[in-house]
Amino acid sequence: MIRENASREGAGALRVTTTEPGQTLMLDDLDYELPPELIAQQPLATRDASRLLVLHRTAGRVEDRTFGDLPVLLSPGDILVRNDTRVFPARCFFRRATGGRIEVLFLRSAGHGDEGEIWEALLRGRPRLGEVLACETASEWPLRCEKSLGDGRWLLTSLALAPVLELLDAVGVTPLPPYIHAPLEDAERYQTSYARAVGSAAAPTAGLHFTPALDAELRDAGVALETVTLHVGLGTFKPLQTEALTARRLHSEAYEVDAGVWARLLAARAQGRRVIAVGTTSMRTLEHLARVAPTPAANGAADPSAAGSVLRGDTSLFITPGFEMRMVGGLITNFHLPRTSLLALVMAFCGVAETRRLYAHAVRERYRFYSLGDAMLAL
Repeated sequence: MIRENASREGAGALRVTTTEPGQTLMLDDLDYELPPELIAQQPLATRDASRLLVLHRTAGRVEDRTFGDLPVLLSPGDILVRNDTRVFPARCFFRRATGGRIEVLFLRSAGHGDEGEIWEALLRGRPRLGEVLACETASEWPLRCEKSLGDGRWLLTSLALAPVLELLDAVGVTPLPPYIHAPLEDAERYQTSYARAVGSAAAPTAGLHFTPALDAELRDAGVALETVTLHVGLGTFKPLQTEALTARRLHSEAYEVDAGVWARLLAARAQGRRVIAVGTTSMRTLEHLARVAPTPAANGAADPSAAGSVLRGDTSLFITPGFEMRMVGGLITNFHLPRTSLLALVMAFCGVAETRRLYAHAVRERYRFYSLGDAMLAL
C-alpha cells in the first residue's frame, strides 16, 4: 500500500507493503496519499509542455522529460494507438413535480423505446419509479424514470421530440472530475486535439497532451498514428469496491474499431513492431480485441481488413497484475487516482513495485497529477 507521510518521513517518503506473486490484489494495494496541491486544476498553456516521466522497463531506468520529447523517445516503426472519442455535455438539471432539483449525468444510449430514446444516467437525487422530471432550461424536455440500476444509475426515457445529444448540446454542461474545482477557461482543453466520435462522459486524458504539430513530428520520425474508439463512462474513474476485485469485471463500455486498423496492428505485431497504447482506454480496447476479434489466420473467420467493416462491441475487461499483454508493448498515461482500475492497469503493465517507485518519484519531483496533469511513458 502506498502511503505518503510528509509530516513524519519527509515529502514523498513512502511506506509500502509488498504484493507477492500470485497474491490477490487488495484495495489497499491501490492506495496512496497525495499532497492536494499536486492535483492539477487547469491545463498548461501549451499541451505538449507537460512533463513526462519515462520508464524503460527492461533496464528499470527512469527519466524526467517533457511530452514534446516524444518523437526522440520512440523508434521508427512504433505505432501510437489513440482513442478518438469526444466528450459530450452530459450534465443537466431537472426538477421533480414537487420542485426538488435532480442532477442528471447522461452516460450512454440504451436504444429506443416506443416513446423515445432510452438512456442510462447517473442521478443525484431520489426519484420514484415512473416519475417524470422536467428540464430546468428546456421546458419541452421531460424524462421518465424507468428503472433503477443501483448506485444512483437509472434507465430514463426521453419524451422530447429532439434527440438527446442535440438537447444536451443546447443546455448541457461538460462534466469535469470532482477534484477540479472551477470551470476550465477553455472547455476544448478537456477534449483531445483529434476527438471525433461523440459519446464519452469523461475524456481519455492521456491524449490531452498531443498537438497537430507534435503529430507531424511523430510521423516525420517514422511513428505511425492509429485510432480506436472507446466511449468512456464515469465508471472508468470510479473508486473500486471489493466486489469489483472479486468479480474481476468492470462496467461495460462501447468500442468501435475500423477493421483495417485492427489488421494493420496485427501485421505490425507480427513484424515485431511496438504498439503503444495512448491511455488506459486504448489499452483495454486493444487487449479486449486481442481476445475476441477475428484474425486473418483464423480458419474460416471473416477477413478483419475487409473494406468498410467495423469491429463493434462492449468491453468489461479488468486489467490487473498478472494479466498477459497480447497486443500492447508500451503505454502513455496520466497519473491516476488511488483505488481505481486505472492504477491497477498501470501496475499490471509496469509491475506493482515499479509503479509504486514511479509514483513516489512523481510526488517527490512535484509532478502534476490526474486528468489535467502530467504524463508517464512506459516502454
